[in-house]
Formats: sequence, C-alpha cells, structure tokens
Amino acid sequence: MFKCASFFAGVGGIDYGFESTGDFKTIYANEFDSYPAKTFELNYDIKVDIRDIHEVKSEEIPDFDIMLAGFPCQAFSIAGYRKGFEDEKGRGELFFELTRILEDKKPRFAFFENVKNLVGHDNGNTFRVICEQLDLLGYKYTYHVLNAMNYGNVAQNRERIYIVAFREERDFERFQWPLSIPLTSTVKDLIDFETKIDEKYYYTPGKYKGEIYDALVEAMRDDDPLHPAIYQWRRKYVRKNQSGVVPTLTANQGEGGHNVCLIKTKHGIRKMTPRECFNTQGFPENYILPSDMSDARLYKQAGNSVCVSVISRIAEEIAKVTKD
Repeated sequence: MFKCASFFAGVGGIDYGFESTGDFKTIYANEFDSYPAKTFELNYDIKVDIRDIHEVKSEEIPDFDIMLAGFPCQAFSIAGYRKGFEDEKGRGELFFELTRILEDKKPRFAFFENVKNLVGHDNGNTFRVICEQLDLLGYKYTYHVLNAMNYGNVAQNRERIYIVAFREERDFERFQWPLSIPLTSTVKDLIDFETKIDEKYYYTPGKYKGEIYDALVEAMRDDDPLHPAIYQWRRKYVRKNQSGVVPTLTANQGEGGHNVCLIKTKHGIRKMTPRECFNTQGFPENYILPSDMSDARLYKQAGNSVCVSVISRIAEEIAKVTKD
C-alpha cells in the first residue's frame, strides 16, 4: 500500500480516485480552507492540517510515497487574470511550496492536476517554470490533457491537465497513460429529472432580476424529455449544450451569474443540486456532504474538485509500474 500526502486537498477528490484502486492510502492532508476540509474529514479517517502551506515544515509531514496536489488553478485559469506566478494573492507561487516539500521528502511519485490552460499560460513560461523545477529536483515527468467524458466515462465536458512525476527513471519508462474509453453514461445517471425537489432550486417568474425566467422559458421551449439537455445561463443569454453532457462545472455553479447549469423537468426549470454536481465529478452517492453547510459552499467545493474516475484510471497506471 502506497502512502499519499495530499496538498490543496479540497474535499478529497484526488484522494478518492487513488484510494479506489486499493493500492494507495492517504495518510496526511493539507487544506487551508476549513469548509472543504470539513467535507474531507467526514469521508476520511484523518484530521486535515488546515494551516497555510507556507507554515508546514517538511519534517512535520509523515514520510510518504506519492505527493497528490491539485494546486490552486485560479492563477492559471482562462477565467482568471492570467497572472500565473505573478498573481498578487500568491496563488501561483504556491507551487514552489510543493517543490520545497518534494526536495525534502523525495517521494517516489508526484501527481498534479490543473486547468488545461496551464500549458499555454504566459506564452508557455508558467509551465516551463514548473517543468524546470521538476528537472532541478531530478524528477522525470509526463503530462496529458484528458477530458472526463473521454477518459472517465462521466457525462461532463471537463478538460484538465495531469502531470505525473517519477523519482526513478525505471518507473517513468514503464508508465503509460490510460486510453480513452467509450462514454456510456448520460446526464440521466447524474441528474434526477423525475423527482420534485426543494423549491429553492427552481426558477420562477420574478425570482431573479431582469427577464431571466422569460429568457429561460424561450430558450428551453424545444427541450426533448427523452433526451434532456443541459443549458447554461451565461449572464445575458441561455446556451444549450449540444454535446449532451454537463458543461464544465465551475466554483460559482449555484449562483445567479456565469455558467450556471440549468435543466428542464416536468416540475419546472431548475439548477442542479450540490449532490448532482458531486455526481457529475464522479463521486459516489455515499460520499458524505455536510448537512450544516450552505449550498454555495458545496457548489464551490464540487466545482473546485476533480473528476475522480479519471484520477482513478491514472492511479491504476501508476500502480502498474511498481508491479512485475
């Protein structure tokens, strides 16, 4: 069993993907935000270290075999300000805290997840710095952009970059990325189109400012109940997702602004619930969500998390390099 140390752990999506293989076990987790840390602790038998990663000394972390890190993506996101390592809130340079720990602990593997735009950010300079840091530490690495709908059998259009780094060259040479698989799941596997749910999720006349409701009704008039589609409220217009999957979930999923995913049911037009968003990230139904936390926080946690089935497939390939 390989020991994992999880950084920027969020609600534990990367950890769940790795642990689901049966070859990995998270023994340490660091997450500065106490709200996702609470969700993490409801699902794992460890106490999350909620200190700022700058304060975490390497000797305070138990020895581990693989570093897991979905380091903050805001500084690299297309939706952000494209400032990368120069981000004024220090989110870009947080990667150097990971390399500090890598240098001190020297685990056999490291696994990173980030937004697709990481490679092209700042004309490639941001990603070049990341690669240079791994080179300086003597780690061999490989990276790939994978879409959840092609590699995780989850009906979400979610492209993310994954980086796997290896201390030993033999491991690096043996590693292979998972192959694409057919998408057999549908939005009906993620979203309950039949059951009447809490009124707070439905759009009704006068509930929101402007002519939102009328615009939604008009845009969703031709929706086919047998093949339901996901729509997006894009601040000023409504867009139907033509691919028949859920668009990329965002951290502001449940709010009234940008990129909110909407569905039409026989009970009315509504947004997805937090549980449905977690479903869309591949979390199982028995993954515990706090009952005393606001929907806004849960939407944010789901949007900031990962597609666990994609993670699991990569983890399986990492485990294979250790087996003869």
